[in-house]
Amino acid sequence: MFASLSRGAQDLEGRMGEWEKDFSKRGSEWLESGRQWLAEAQKRDDEIAAQMKGYVDQASDAVKAQWAKAQQDWDAEVTRVRGMAETLRADAAKLTTSERAEWAEAYAAQMVNFAQKMQEEAGKAVAEAGQARAKADEAKKA
Repeated sequence: MFASLSRGAQDLEGRMGEWEKDFSKRGSEWLESGRQWLAEAQKRDDEIAAQMKGYVDQASDAVKAQWAKAQQDWDAEVTRVRGMAETLRADAAKLTTSERAEWAEAYAAQMVNFAQKMQEEAGKAVAEAGQARAKADEAKKA
């Protein structure tokens, strides 16, 4: 799972670089590609969520409670950001066509920046999980 998550983060970083280069050239083609990527990402997210559920189901009650709280907090934050994005989109709809294009490009850049930060955090989490598991396995041997 961690290798898959790491590969996914690396794939995302590569895709973002390509998107930035082609952003103004590809228009609707890029939009369709983004939709397909989003569908694939949702599928991967569902698979990872199922794996995480398996891990959590095997964890102690304390770990389960912490994970449930973290998931609840994350879901609330995602809902808040999505609401903010919808408000921004509604405001942007009032702009001229040229201004709307500039707004959309700036918004995309902000989302890429956010995704990169989350990717960095995911990488740290993967490394920390690997270290923690190695320590736990080593402690069992002792």
